[in-house]
Amino acid sequence: MAGVITASEPSRTGPFTGLSPRQFGKPVSALRREGADPVRKGRPWSLPLEDRVLLVATYWRTNLTLRQPAPLFGVSKSAADRIVDHLGPAPALQQRKRFRKDTVLIVDGTLVPTRDHTVAEQSKNYRYSTDHQVVIDADTRLIVAVGRPLPGNRNDCRAWEPSGAKDTVGHTTVIADGGYRGTGLVIPHRRERGQAALPAWKEEHNSSHRKVRARVEHAFDRMKTWKILRDCRLKGDGVHQAI
Repeated sequence: MAGVITASEPSRTGPFTGLSPRQFGKPVSALRREGADPVRKGRPWSLPLEDRVLLVATYWRTNLTLRQPAPLFGVSKSAADRIVDHLGPAPALQQRKRFRKDTVLIVDGTLVPTRDHTVAEQSKNYRYSTDHQVVIDADTRLIVAVGRPLPGNRNDCRAWEPSGAKDTVGHTTVIADGGYRGTGLVIPHRRERGQAALPAWKEEHNSSHRKVRARVEHAFDRMKTWKILRDCRLKGDGVHQAI
């Protein structure tokens, strides 16, 4: 059965993945360089590496059940499931381990509705969700680290260290919102008990802090265009790999 969608036609990558052909080519090249497409014994994959990467990206981007994208690629639902299971973890983010001395990072938590109730709990959005600590570079605005998923009823201040995000960033300067009080991160100034208003210089600092910290919210907006992060059906480490 011939597929309708193929990476050999660059015009297909944009509508189904939100990536330009050049952007799509980068993970494909990286995966091939890392040995994600070895010559193996037994039955070969029914799709080339480029089409398998496109299938995974399409599945994550649209969050359709595999019965829907599988015919578009000319494979069975079972074959599509095997491709997602095998190749899905490969393009996951590699955590940054070293940062420049002058690097400033921004962290915040985001909730991902997750159907695997073994890793999720009901959160403030009344859905079973997992909490993910996401760290971005304040200059490049790129994600550099993602903590392990924790139950969605955890406060950010309690999730910062157990998620592993704290160990990843080390002693690098990290700014966060007021929900991270007591973690040692750079958070906004707060009024003390009995204090009517903050001094002008503290208000100025808070205003600057808000403008910079908003960059992590913009990163969340870009992330959530991948619809799997709006209702993740993957089990176990699937939600961590997807985010």
